[in-house]
Amino acid sequence: MKESSNYGDMENSEKEIAGFLKKLGIYSLYEAPVFVYDEKKRPRVWTPDFYLPQWGLYIEVCGDERFDYNYREKIYKENGLFVIFVHYYKDKNKWQTYLQKRLLEIDEYRHLKAMQMKNKAS
Repeated sequence: MKESSNYGDMENSEKEIAGFLKKLGIYSLYEAPVFVYDEKKRPRVWTPDFYLPQWGLYIEVCGDERFDYNYREKIYKENGLFVIFVHYYKDKNKWQTYLQKRLLEIDEYRHLKAMQMKNKAS
């Protein structure tokens, strides 16, 4: 696991996303390991491309349509993890807008859940 400002081992798409996160002032770690259970409830350790500690979420950079990102997304959801899948290969001009939108959506969702919890406790 490395701080994302160390671009040495990254693909070009990952370098672009790391640079964009840095531009936004979002600290990220590159390939931080995460523990998940797969579809057969077997323990696995995966390394999503980025972990954003302050946001408590991961980013997977989808660089190739031949990889089964739907499987990964299903497993992450089943394990209760927030992961943003950036399909870089589909549209290299719109991923920045998509990433910002997803970050805001997740933040709003978490705020809504926190307010619901607060209201139930009152």
